[in-house]
Amino acid sequence: MTKYPQKLQAIVDEINSTFDRNERIQFLIEYSEKYEKVSEEIANKPYPEENRVEYCESDAYVWTAVDQNKRVQLYFAVENPSGISAKALAAILSESLNGEKAETVFTVNSDIVFDLFGNELSMGKNLGLTGIVNKIKHQLTL
Repeated sequence: MTKYPQKLQAIVDEINSTFDRNERIQFLIEYSEKYEKVSEEIANKPYPEENRVEYCESDAYVWTAVDQNKRVQLYFAVENPSGISAKALAAILSESLNGEKAETVFTVNSDIVFDLFGNELSMGKNLGLTGIVNKIKHQLTL
């Protein structure tokens, strides 16, 4: 049984097949290096406050675009250069959810943070990362 859309589930399955904590960390660091900041065609600094992720220590911002076929495109800005976890999550969500139907993306809940990062996150980091997921869902309801 899959819990997430196919591409996202494949990433979750891959990371959860890695039992070593250091391998998981390395996997997430590698994803953070794939992070692509929102283009100036989508948003310019200073970024709008309504796109800011509340409680995120990495000063993250989220934009969602839905085309006429109800396919989603996600865009992110992580302003803290040390925001490796936020960048990793942004890269994973972009890679796995871009092009999915809006109703499919909406089914992804904040459990994805635990499924990807494990249960060793600090409360602050957990709030910020789940905030990214919740911001996407909030924008899809507008």
